[in-house]
Parts: sequence; structure tokens; C-alpha cells
Amino acid sequence: MSASSRPYDTGDMAERWFARRTYHPDDFDVEDLRARKAAAGLRTSVVLPSRNEAATIAEVVASVTALRGTLIDEVVVIDAGSADGTRALAAAAGATAYDEREVFPELGPGLGKGDGMWRGLSVTSGDLVVFLDTDVRNPDPRWVWSLLGPLLLDPTTQLVKGFYGRPIEMAGVLHPQGGGRVTELCARPLLNVFWSELAELVHPLAGELAARRELLESIPFCANYGVEIGMLIDAAAAVGVEAIAQVDLGTRVHRNQPLEALARMAFEITQAATQRLIRSRRMTLADGAKFPERFVQFTRAPDRSPVLVEHAVSVTERPPLRDLRGAGA
Repeated sequence: MSASSRPYDTGDMAERWFARRTYHPDDFDVEDLRARKAAAGLRTSVVLPSRNEAATIAEVVASVTALRGTLIDEVVVIDAGSADGTRALAAAAGATAYDEREVFPELGPGLGKGDGMWRGLSVTSGDLVVFLDTDVRNPDPRWVWSLLGPLLLDPTTQLVKGFYGRPIEMAGVLHPQGGGRVTELCARPLLNVFWSELAELVHPLAGELAARRELLESIPFCANYGVEIGMLIDAAAAVGVEAIAQVDLGTRVHRNQPLEALARMAFEITQAATQRLIRSRRMTLADGAKFPERFVQFTRAPDRSPVLVEHAVSVTERPPLRDLRGAGA
């Protein structure tokens, strides 16, 4: 079943990107996808960046290895120096598990999520690469083949983003809505203002995504939490929005971060977007101005007076892997 035959294409929405490029797991048959993969001679890799995810990593890996031998050829965990045994648990569950410092050791410790994704891409060989977050409490093999589906059905598709309902846990109670705060308060306004052609992605910051290696190796990776919005903007510039698709993965339950951490994440995302506006000459810095690399927040002292806290935030980007390989690295 094609994307345009899903229930998303009703009324005046029928001609919109959302209707044409949005898929549902019911659009795919696993055996059909396996046959398409084999006929095309494609290999697939799954990259799982992790840091202190002992509570969830084994089930996440198991949800992927359940498809090994049919749709998945390679499962790699890139661990950011976890202190809770995440790497060992990932290996025991069937993944090839690296400490991130083993990959490009000359670069030193990783600088964040995007750095782990980039290093993971460098040690895999699949023609199609799936990235999944590892703090998820309800992983499902369906997510993997649903992300691969548009790539296997349509050779013009280059990047697939997942989307899902985002529950939020507050005071020990899981509420069905309210997650995805950084998406709604930061990423979505940025896209609507500066990249309106990408505004119809339901969850532009989704860590669940799949893409063709050729595309992934042609773009830089922001080293921190700016990686997803940076990848999305760069992919649209490289191959066009019609080469991007999205798939409904249902509901995703994960660890919700406190507001202070989300604010720093939003700053990293804003940094990545601003870098791209400057790079495309849609924005310029005033003479003598420096790109913002420090983020100021406030906490409260015991007497409730405000305390200024300043964070240094890296703007490092890892270069396109094809450039490194072309230089003989």
C-alpha cells in the first residue's frame, strides 16, 4: 500500500507533502521488504548510541536482533563511556558494542549524541542505516522495518524520520500527551519560520530514523543534540524535501529529562539551525560578534535567590565521512 493511500490523505490535505510522504507500518509487509532487500543486494546496519542506559539497552538491542538474518545485517552500539554496564549488556544481547573512544581515538572522548552517531556510521557497512535511541522503554521490531520500508519501496527516498505519540511521566504518573517539549517549543518554530518546507514533519527531532549511506556520508554531523535538526536541514538542501519521508511508529515511552536539561538541548538545536542560516547566507553575524557558545541559566539558592549558571556548549561538527575517506583518513 502506498503512502498516498493511507488515511492521512483526506480532503484538501491530499496534495500536501504530509499526505504524499507519510507512511504507516500497515503499508509494509516484512517478507516483501526482505525480498526487495535481497533482490537489490542491499545490506542494512542499525546504530544505537548509548550512555548509561542499563535499564533499557538489552530490550532495545533485542528488538533489532530479532530481525537479524532477514532484514538486518549489522547491529552496532556506540557507548559514551557508560558507568552502569550498558556496553556489556548490549554485547550480551547480541550487538557489536564499541566504546566511542575506540573509534577515531585521535579525536578523544565523544562530544555528545551526534558524535556517537557519526562514529557509529563510520564502523558500519550497510547501504541503508537505521539509528535508534536507546532510552526507550517500549522498543518494537516494527519500528526498524517501518523505517526501512520507504527506502526499500522507493529508490528516490533518501531519509526517513519516525514520529510517535510522546507520553510524559510526572510524579510517577504516565500521561498520554505532553512529551516532545523541545520539538514544540524550539524546533517546530524554527522550521516554520526558516524552513517551512520541512514544517509538515511531525517529529523533526526523532532519534528514530533511517537513510541511505551515500546521503549520510555526504553531510556533517553536529556533535551534540543539534544532530537531528542539522541532518534534516542538510538532507533537504542536498536531495530535496521530496526525498524525505516519515513513518508513524505509534507511541514511544522514554526517560523524560528535566526542564533545565531540555533548555540546554534547545540551545544546541538553535546553534545548529543558526549555523546553517549563516552557511547559506541567510543570516550574518555583526562585525566582531562571535558565534554563541555559552548558555546562561538560573537556579535558586536555598534562600530562593537566583543563581547564575553558565554552560560552555560545543559547536563542533564532524565532517562528512566521504571527505575524510577521500583525504585518505
